[in-house]
Amino acid sequence: MLLAACAAPAAAVFAAFWLLPMVQLVMLPASKGAATYFVVLTEPRYLQSLVQTTLLSAAVTVVSLVVAAAVGLYLGRRSFAGRRLLLSVLTLPLSFPGVIVGFFVILIGGRQGPFASFTDAVMGERITFAYGVTGLFLAYVYFSLPRAIASFTAVVERMEHELEEAARSLGARRWHLVRDVWWPALQPTALAIGAILFATAMGAFGTAFTLASRYEVLPITIYNEFTNYANFALAASLSIALGLMTWAVLFVARRFGGSAIGAGA
Repeated sequence: MLLAACAAPAAAVFAAFWLLPMVQLVMLPASKGAATYFVVLTEPRYLQSLVQTTLLSAAVTVVSLVVAAAVGLYLGRRSFAGRRLLLSVLTLPLSFPGVIVGFFVILIGGRQGPFASFTDAVMGERITFAYGVTGLFLAYVYFSLPRAIASFTAVVERMEHELEEAARSLGARRWHLVRDVWWPALQPTALAIGAILFATAMGAFGTAFTLASRYEVLPITIYNEFTNYANFALAASLSIALGLMTWAVLFVARRFGGSAIGAGA
């Protein structure tokens, strides 16, 4: 009885703030017909938005993992003055919201930024990249790298460096070290943090809201549907599609990465 009384507040919060909204979200598209659930696949505009979001998120994930793994291997295997300061600086963007990250890109690649001034001086034309796929890509990578760098650095610090020394003593080349020593140690973390970076990029709104005027991504499409057009059923359907895709990626990562995904989060 006491246990039930203690669990009641948690159950009430779970029902009010997760269960009921999720049930409402899943049931809402049915008000417009069963075909509404599949509109992201049947309507070219929404399918294009989903594909663009997926490709952008995948590219950001791959680039972030490669760069972060290289930085993590360097920082995790060396000790030098200012290392902790450097690591704290590299992870500083974790404290910035997406809107601020988008603002940074506008400061560099917007019409009043140094890149536009440089192209105007050299080519006689102000070229910008802040408001298209290039700006979104750079902003997403900037936002993703700190989390990945911190994760890889922590893993490299715990690696058994005796294995690397043994491989070198046996004449292993750099490629063999990457394939047989570094990759097996980093693979679970790469899978886990990669899934998290992909899911974060898929659902990113603040940065996309700031920059995505020439490249539509699904979170902005959802926002426009329920804010500008009051089409709640369609917005719910697109939200379900976005949630299912990110959940599937996280599920696969957890299935093949084991407990590492918890550590990577």
